[in-house]
Amino acid sequence: MKRFLSVFFLTFITCVTAQTKIEGVVTDDSGMPIAFANIIFANSSEGTITNDNGRFYMESDETYDAIKVSFIGYETKEIPLEQKVNYGMEIILTESTEQLQEVIVYTGKQSKKNNPAIDILRKIWSKKRENGVRKFKQYQYDKYEKIEFDLNTIDSALIKSKLFKGLEFMFEDLDTSRITGKTYLPMFLNETFSKVYGDNVMDREKEDVLGNKSSGFSGNQAITAFVEDLYSDYDIYDNYLKFFDKSFTSPLSKTGIDVYNYVLSDSTFIDNKWCYNIIYYPRRKNELTFKGDFWVNDTTFAIKKINMQVTKSANINWVKEIYIEQDFEVVSDSVFLLKRDYMLSDFSFSKKEESRGVYGKRTTVFDNYNFDNPRPENFYKAVADPYDPRVFSQDIVFWKNARLESLNEDESGIFKLLDTLKTVPKFRTYYDIVSILGSGYVEIDKWNIDIGDIYSTFGYNDAEGIRMRAGARTYFGQNDMWRLEGYMAYGFDDKKFKHGFSGKFLLDRKNRLIVSGGNRRDIEQLGLSLTSTNDVMGRSIASSSLVTVGSNDRLTNINLSTLNVEMEPVKNFKINVGGSFRTLSSALPDAFSLDYVDPASPTGISSEIKQFDLNTTLIYTPGKRTIGYGVERSSINDDYSTLVLKYTKGVDGFLESDFDYEKIQFSYQQPWQIGGFGRLTSSVELGKTFGEVPLGLLSVIPGNQTLFSLYNVFPNLDFYEFVTDTYATVHLEHNFNGRLFSRIPLLRKLNLREIVGVRGAWGQLSEENIALSAPTNIPLMAPEDQVYWEYSLGVGNIFKILRIDFNFRGNYLDNPDARAFGITGTFGFSF
Repeated sequence: MKRFLSVFFLTFITCVTAQTKIEGVVTDDSGMPIAFANIIFANSSEGTITNDNGRFYMESDETYDAIKVSFIGYETKEIPLEQKVNYGMEIILTESTEQLQEVIVYTGKQSKKNNPAIDILRKIWSKKRENGVRKFKQYQYDKYEKIEFDLNTIDSALIKSKLFKGLEFMFEDLDTSRITGKTYLPMFLNETFSKVYGDNVMDREKEDVLGNKSSGFSGNQAITAFVEDLYSDYDIYDNYLKFFDKSFTSPLSKTGIDVYNYVLSDSTFIDNKWCYNIIYYPRRKNELTFKGDFWVNDTTFAIKKINMQVTKSANINWVKEIYIEQDFEVVSDSVFLLKRDYMLSDFSFSKKEESRGVYGKRTTVFDNYNFDNPRPENFYKAVADPYDPRVFSQDIVFWKNARLESLNEDESGIFKLLDTLKTVPKFRTYYDIVSILGSGYVEIDKWNIDIGDIYSTFGYNDAEGIRMRAGARTYFGQNDMWRLEGYMAYGFDDKKFKHGFSGKFLLDRKNRLIVSGGNRRDIEQLGLSLTSTNDVMGRSIASSSLVTVGSNDRLTNINLSTLNVEMEPVKNFKINVGGSFRTLSSALPDAFSLDYVDPASPTGISSEIKQFDLNTTLIYTPGKRTIGYGVERSSINDDYSTLVLKYTKGVDGFLESDFDYEKIQFSYQQPWQIGGFGRLTSSVELGKTFGEVPLGLLSVIPGNQTLFSLYNVFPNLDFYEFVTDTYATVHLEHNFNGRLFSRIPLLRKLNLREIVGVRGAWGQLSEENIALSAPTNIPLMAPEDQVYWEYSLGVGNIFKILRIDFNFRGNYLDNPDARAFGITGTFGFSF
């Protein structure tokens, strides 16, 4: 009875929201499902492709009385539609006894030779730079974008479950996805209207955001950053399309013939233009590819329509479905311009058909194209402020004119629904739990304070034993102009309290002028990075690791005070000027010494370093995208390079500072998307210290005695094993994203991902600095005679959350307690 009510309810909903809907499965004579079969409404260009299990769903606002079903090697079948909604269709195709005209037919893989579809594809490649806005010197257009998140796969069992008891009113207005046929409930909506200007001669483009409106949880940074990930732009003519940190081979790629099968299926007039229909689907499983079809004009070879759907076997986590469709309009009889871009992502823990999840949908509509209107270069340099308060407070009249595509009834109802939900205590409890797990902070709204970070509450090290920590921060909203933060910690072995507190103030939003400062008195594992820490709130994972390799007893007492001024005169270019005063001493003197020769000391040896430094840091992050305009912003992409140049001047005598020295350091980190071969991350660091300084101020080649895989460290080095005053390091790590394992039958279904890494370090340590330091329990040496190097082989995506690395030491195996081999790992959620 429950199933009957669910089907009845679903059918009723669908009948009132669309003209024609079909759903079913396509099989062969033996009952085996036929994947990638072509389904099309008769006498139209509207169609879809069956999934890996032969299932399909399609709907249209138009009324059709028949569908055509076809697949290579089978007879095409036309099936009449007796009513507007046809669910549970079972379509059987019989094998063809004839070949299609002009096409050599193969079952499964298609020939690359004598294939007219590939001939057309080659013409698309040769013409792609002549289509769209590239044909004109200058261009401009209006752009309207809406992003929506919905709960999906809602049935009567879910509605009546204890989880939603008292929240049944949420499900009064359900709709059905025209892509998957599943019921869904809209929960979040963001709208943006902007004007885009471009100049192909100067290679300039700018986008002026004129309106931005959100419903739902727009104040939550984690949700907002996740939503922003759907904003990533793509061009279907590019060889590779990036979604969720993965590079998918475009069906229009020049490498497409190696990973796709192409079939010339049909031809017809679309908007008075003769177009060919080409179906494509993957040659192999588990690769990052699509299935679908596209319509291409027979003279310009410009795309008129395209739809792309990620196959369920693709090596991507937590995303059950990615569907993209683009429509192009014809201008001046020969120019094809993008009119509408639609993308749907189905996020779910499982890829099973019945699994529930969340839809992320983006719709972008383009209109009012205008060409060859030149503007001076200053016009493109003067970028509008996307966080202007007026952008977020546009009235009803503005949005009525700005919406190039009207909101449907369900989208319009999101605003009212969320206002109601926020008043329901049970829903608020659910929201708070998810928010705490995502951000690590417990929100206390009435005090405008967050308690946390909860993930730093418990720790352990050799100096403190068991360690407990509690902290808090001010939080009025994600765009706060100032923020205070602090913590207290207690070690049960040393029986000492520790603390840290900081304050940040944004004085000028346009130039991002920020004044910050703070103090920290704590125990820290230094030597995990080549740059000395100036973070009064952060803490390295090595300082609280529950399990370590070898004797992890080289810990330092640190008392650090900082004051800094930061500004961003040019987008993604930061200048930081400040000062710091620190005192350093060993937290375990019997095991680890920071002593140095001090003629002014009665014993000739001092155990504590006092140092005042002046710092100037330049940071350039081209391509970095952020959200928010407050004192703290969130990054929403990780494909940008980072260049850092830091100069440190140690001042002797000021505040009893001990040493006068200079240090210059440079680092460059760059991720590289190597087409369909995965992602390479590279980094280079260089540095030199001028002047004599003790161990506590030297540059330590970063070791790792934890069991965690950490980038930019050497996992087979102990802390302080190599110490330098001049150094150079290189790190290379490549993730093939399963491209190799997908070719091995026994491993293919596991969706594992292979990672390889190699790293090296060279350095020098002067005799003067060796003589100045007086450690009695560790040797001081640098990798000067030969470059120290390591390599690693890793397996990622184990159970979708685990990565294990096998690390090998290349040389310096005669060092005391040298570790020739080690295993590290890490947990995490990644696509």
